[in-house]
Amino acid sequence: MGEWTYEKAGVSIEKAEVFVEYIKEKLKTLPQQALLFGSFASGVKLKGYKNPVLMLTTDGVGTKLKVAQAVDVHNTVGIDLVAMNVNDLLTTGANPMAFLDYIATGRIDLKIMKELMDGIVEGCRLAEVSLVGGETAEMPDFYPEGVYDLAGFCLGVCEEEELITGENIKPGDVIIGFPSSGFHSNGYSLIRKVLEDCGVSYHDKFEGREVWEVLLEPTKIYLQEVRALKSSGVRIKGMAHITGGGIPGNLVRILPEGLKAVVEKDKIPKNPVFDWIRDLGKIQEEEMFKTFNMGVGFMVVVEKEDMPTVLSRVYSSFVCGFVEEDKRSVVIV
Repeated sequence: MGEWTYEKAGVSIEKAEVFVEYIKEKLKTLPQQALLFGSFASGVKLKGYKNPVLMLTTDGVGTKLKVAQAVDVHNTVGIDLVAMNVNDLLTTGANPMAFLDYIATGRIDLKIMKELMDGIVEGCRLAEVSLVGGETAEMPDFYPEGVYDLAGFCLGVCEEEELITGENIKPGDVIIGFPSSGFHSNGYSLIRKVLEDCGVSYHDKFEGREVWEVLLEPTKIYLQEVRALKSSGVRIKGMAHITGGGIPGNLVRILPEGLKAVVEKDKIPKNPVFDWIRDLGKIQEEEMFKTFNMGVGFMVVVEKEDMPTVLSRVYSSFVCGFVEEDKRSVVIV
């Protein structure tokens, strides 16, 4: 077989270097620039804080990636990667500052890698964070060719007294929702099984769009909504990013003991994609709410007197529940 090389074993250092140069050029378009990008470590300047607390989060995109890989469309899941991390960070009251990515693949395909990076950079632009670094791992004996996985990491900062923990939530507080853009990045293992079982192709149509377009709609980033509330003087008592586990599994995480959140499903704006997948898969309502965001991507808990300010500052927001005394839980009514 002749002499072995790293290239012959399936790893291309040359392609990796080309990809890094591509990233460096893309980052010049971001409003926030990283320090020492391309070195062994990178970062951002920390200005304007007296008693800063650094907050960090990590997340991925899940099996939504299998849809992207099946239809060879890769520029949206990078936005998802940033969104899943930034939205988690926002719930703490921290201001997102820096993002890192990890891409693992069987073989570097520059077309695919560049599309992924285009999405990641766009997500960083929307979230107003610096992309301070990342890792692209080419592992030919681990991932089949054409397959990749993504992970993201986000850093944020706020003053210690500005941390939002949920500990001050009280009976009578109001739950306000921000609409999702669709499925976001959760429930795709169930979605794919339902479509496969029903013989639905990614290229079939749903309400004038191909199914893959509906499924690859990027996760909404809620930076501007949260920023609008913080600047309004509203006292935000708790925030929840509605991801895996749905409304019950995520909203309960911010509730103190002895409090129950009552979510009124009829007050959530209808998004037809959820009825579509429910009817296709004959999925019970309880399972739907445990698996999907059901049209609510983000939830905020505030005092009742602050409700008008929230609704006026975030035009798309809607009241969808309240808090009362009871065993710590979330009920959908």
